[in-house]
Amino acid sequence: MPHIMELLGKTRVIVKDGKVIEVGEPEVKWCPLFAKIRGIQKITPEEVRKNMEFRISDFGMFTDKRRLELEDFVGFGASEVMMTGLSRGLLDTTVTACEGAGTVISNNPTLVQGMGGRMSGLVETEPIDAIINGITERGGIVLDPSTAKMDPVAGVKKAAELGYKKIAVTVAFAETAKELRKLEVELGLDLIIIGVHVTGLDREEAQTFVENADIVTGCASKPVRDLVKPLAQVGTAVPLFALTQKGKELVIERAKDIQSPILINTMKLPVLPEHKQPRELK
Repeated sequence: MPHIMELLGKTRVIVKDGKVIEVGEPEVKWCPLFAKIRGIQKITPEEVRKNMEFRISDFGMFTDKRRLELEDFVGFGASEVMMTGLSRGLLDTTVTACEGAGTVISNNPTLVQGMGGRMSGLVETEPIDAIINGITERGGIVLDPSTAKMDPVAGVKKAAELGYKKIAVTVAFAETAKELRKLEVELGLDLIIIGVHVTGLDREEAQTFVENADIVTGCASKPVRDLVKPLAQVGTAVPLFALTQKGKELVIERAKDIQSPILINTMKLPVLPEHKQPRELK
């Protein structure tokens, strides 16, 4: 089974044996984040291929040379927020995904950032022993090492069995967020649900996310931007929205770790300058 990831304009890329074997068509033509960081002014299949090949060569994505300690890629991504939450004791553990391993439970802030900091929308993966071993050596728990399946609900159940209560979990599907809210009540947990990879959601799915997530990324989603009523917002181009009080506390805690100056102000949210948004919003 090859690895499938959606990245850079939600372009579907297939990787096998450390090589890019297929690149789809980008759904978004311009992303302010990649324009700023990588200088990509138009997202094309060729640019996507180059970016995926860069990730493979730079830190070993989808290979047995995967580095699991990585510098911060953005100030306020999902993994960065979770890393700070773990470091400050606001979270007991996290349930996230890593290529070559699937769902991973980890309370190691450096590992959480190493796995997730450069992760895009992982659709499908298969076990890579070196990655699984690297995660295990750093105290992470791979939900199913034999299949590398991705199952956030099973991951949260496993974390609860291990005695964790304050659990952050990344979720790419609205129905999963809804299911996790029910599980939270059943098991007496305190979940922070973080919606990720939301480009292309329809309005109903976006509404379900907004009703059930504590934090959601804006990605290139039009319905998420239309429907959110954030208590806090970070960034204005590809924003991160805190939708609940505990989501807000986690995002503001992260702000303490940002080295550059920060403006804190009150205003009507969301703030979305048109010229800064990904094009076209989906």
